[in-house]
Amino acid sequence: MGETATYLKDVAAEVIRPQSQTEAKTVTSQLKDLAKQEAALAEIIASDGALKAFLVAALSLSPYLREAASVSPHLLTTAVTEPLEPTLERLVAEARDCWKPREGRFPSEAEVMTALRTLKRSVSFLVALADLARLFTARDTTRWLTLLADAAVAAAIDHLLLGGHESGKLALKDPKHPSEGSGLIVLGMGKLGGYELNYSSDIDLVIFFDPESGILPDPLDGSEIYARMMRRLVRILQERTADGYVFRTDLRLRPDPGSTPLAVPVEAGLLYYESRGQNWERAAFIKARAMAGDLEAGEWFLRQLVPFVFRKYLDYAAIADIHSIKRQIHVHKGHGAIAVKGHDVKLGRGGIREIEFFAQTQQLIAGGRMPPLRTRQTEVALEMLAEANWITPAIAAELTEAYWFLRDVEHRIQMVRDEQAHRLPDSEAELKRIAYMLGFADTAAFSARLETVLRTVEKRYARLFEQETKLSGVEGNLVFTGQQDDPETLKTLASLGFERPADISRVIRTWHYGRYRATQSVEARERLTELTPDLLKAFGESSRADEALLRFDSFLSGLPAGIQLFSLIGNNPALLSLIVTVMSSAPRLADIISSRPHVFDGMLDPGLMAELPTREYLSERLRTFLTAARHYEEQLDRLRIFAAEQRFLIGIRLLTGAIDGIQAGRTFTDLADLLIEQALLAVEREIEAAHGRYPGGRVALMGMGKLGSFELTAASDVDLILLYDYDYDDEAGESDGAKPLESSRYFTRLTQRLIAALSAPMAEGVLFEVDMRLRPSGNKGPVATRIRTFRKYQQEEAWTWEHMALTRARMVCGDRGLVDEACAVVAETLSRQREEQKIATDVREMRDLIEQEKPPRDIWDLKLVPGGLIDIEFIAQYLRLIAPARGLTIDTNGMSTMQALEALGNEMLPPDDLATVREALRLFTELSQIIRLCIDGPFSPKEAPAGLVERVSRAGDCPDIRTLEGEVKRLSKAVRGIFRKLVS
Repeated sequence: MGETATYLKDVAAEVIRPQSQTEAKTVTSQLKDLAKQEAALAEIIASDGALKAFLVAALSLSPYLREAASVSPHLLTTAVTEPLEPTLERLVAEARDCWKPREGRFPSEAEVMTALRTLKRSVSFLVALADLARLFTARDTTRWLTLLADAAVAAAIDHLLLGGHESGKLALKDPKHPSEGSGLIVLGMGKLGGYELNYSSDIDLVIFFDPESGILPDPLDGSEIYARMMRRLVRILQERTADGYVFRTDLRLRPDPGSTPLAVPVEAGLLYYESRGQNWERAAFIKARAMAGDLEAGEWFLRQLVPFVFRKYLDYAAIADIHSIKRQIHVHKGHGAIAVKGHDVKLGRGGIREIEFFAQTQQLIAGGRMPPLRTRQTEVALEMLAEANWITPAIAAELTEAYWFLRDVEHRIQMVRDEQAHRLPDSEAELKRIAYMLGFADTAAFSARLETVLRTVEKRYARLFEQETKLSGVEGNLVFTGQQDDPETLKTLASLGFERPADISRVIRTWHYGRYRATQSVEARERLTELTPDLLKAFGESSRADEALLRFDSFLSGLPAGIQLFSLIGNNPALLSLIVTVMSSAPRLADIISSRPHVFDGMLDPGLMAELPTREYLSERLRTFLTAARHYEEQLDRLRIFAAEQRFLIGIRLLTGAIDGIQAGRTFTDLADLLIEQALLAVEREIEAAHGRYPGGRVALMGMGKLGSFELTAASDVDLILLYDYDYDDEAGESDGAKPLESSRYFTRLTQRLIAALSAPMAEGVLFEVDMRLRPSGNKGPVATRIRTFRKYQQEEAWTWEHMALTRARMVCGDRGLVDEACAVVAETLSRQREEQKIATDVREMRDLIEQEKPPRDIWDLKLVPGGLIDIEFIAQYLRLIAPARGLTIDTNGMSTMQALEALGNEMLPPDDLATVREALRLFTELSQIIRLCIDGPFSPKEAPAGLVERVSRAGDCPDIRTLEGEVKRLSKAVRGIFRKLVS
């Protein structure tokens, strides 16, 4: 502000020109009408001086100013008759005092709102005209707008505090000065903090309060009282009424706004910044300023944050994170034409944000050691950087000039219609409007100047970070700071392959706020920030990218820590690819690692894919893992933990193709054997502790179905028969413990405890669902079977289908002598010569009954579909039962279905039929293993994750799912024909 008063009449001739002659005539006519109401205008309108020409041009270029003059003609009178600075000072002072009582009465909230809106319109009108007349520089404009914002916010806060005092909710120390000593801290952020508000700016506020300030009757009520008060503050400032609005108000720069109240307790705020504050928040607090409320408390609070914002040592560690924010804003760098039309002068290449980042990044690096760099204003920061020899004075001057030119452009864009916009118009006519408002003769001259400025800024900023790596090939904005979605970021996310970019943007902001344990440390968030572009690119390339990324988010939310994972992913693209594969193809696996993140640890083993763990290796690992278990429940929990991790790792190998379905079945079964054996040992110890040992008692477990034939899947239950025996026939005998049990109750109790040990839901889940329906007499018989009963039943009572099931029987664990005895019973039973026709009829009728009672859902029901897995298993079982009648002694117990088919089929099937059945079994096994691994429930190509559809197609060596479906139909039809031919 100059020493002598400035009047609008001081405007130079032809400083701006009207939008068009037509517009000029319209505005002139309007001014003549206004002159009839405002005498002071008449003389000006009657003349042909510079002031009249300026007013005509200004109102023709800005519909907003024209409407304001029409609604409030006195504004125009004030503008042309009164000195600018004193008038603005008076208006700002009126805004600051509008809360105060008049004539013994406090103004109502509606009156305060009206006063602030009227004064805002007056200040905006005067500042715009002074700026367009070049009587104010952009520096003046930003300062006056900021002073008005300060006054409006402070007045609203005083009004609200006084209202709280009057209602008894607060006890102010001095009602004449409500904010003093209140402990209510109002910080202006961003351009508000730096006295750099743009013409139609919103304002960013962060509110803290001190519960112990003494004005709250109960400090515990502070959050609720101040949250309601801040909602009213926002309403006072931004609600649009007939009088307009004051400032759009944003409170979302507070700590973790998604989970904190609108006003945050001081201690909670300080704790957040100390433990979870992000580098972009450090950058934001460079400009933070106590501008309303308890100013003394606000200054104290900002002093406490100095170590957070400005690190003691040169902070190069944070620069990558800060630059990643800038890289997220845009990644276009250095070359190509800058299109003036549609260019964003704030966020676009060479824009205002680049100049701000140029200064702020260096302030963050060096501000801890150089206090003069801790300044809020961009221009001053550039000067201080030059004084500190971080940049040359020439660069500081160059960027300062560019900064204020771009701010001028930004103001003109906003003055047209009072919109918070930063993008230049796309049309020539509207671009001409901006050029004229800036005093250019035409759009060509304006465009040339703007391009020069943008290139200068872009060049300086690019050099500042020229050592930084490129953004992994991602093109477009990626901004995840703050709370608002950046429109350009949403476009980038959509282009990367995400269908719901707003949801994805919100998820990533959650990561950056440290709401998960994995992202609470500064180091973890910095690594994740660097990794985010690669993550988005990788997930975007997967099918149904949104679902995949949301599964990854669920996984992150359960991780106890993230720094190791983020570092490994950053250095190991294969691991990132593996994670994307899981999240995009295997919802079931993704759910497992989300609920039990510990299973993921095994993926960090570099030798994961090198070889499949042997049974011996798993056995040793399991024994070691169980040694630390102190009691029975802990043993069962540890069995579940071990099972979840090893099943997951087997599944990962299957999903990635490191092993095939048959290998997976063998390994899943080896793991099950070991788990069941350890569970049995634990149960036996528990039973013995409670009931003692049964004299001469022996127990063995027989695995049936897929457990018996080494074909378990990731989701299989286990078919078991518990066999027992003891040394004498006295049924009245008892166990020798404190609570003795007779034989049938003793072994029944043991079996029931074993079923519970395997299948009871615990904190770590379920080991296996247990099915014991294949025991003698099925569900009608006792759950535990004495070996002599088992022998008698199999030899005298069992149906053909039970002997079919017996062909897959395999002893899993237990007393060695009883195991040998049970194997002898099975061998003896299956070695009997049977009438082929009767067996064929029984097998055929059994298959027909299953088809009638459990028809297949569709072609993808690979177990039940005609010619599917049941048909193939029945072929193997049929051949085993009739082999003795043909003079063949082939023991297939302990073999897989594939091995049994090969052993029997070489002797009993035509080579072509055997080849067909083997081909079908291999394909159906592969598909079943993958499907059961990846999803719960039936497989439907239309509903399944696209990654899974691709995986099963690849498993069938087919280019797409339709081709695979054709292959499944061809093979199932062929198998059904072979089956019917065999049993007809």
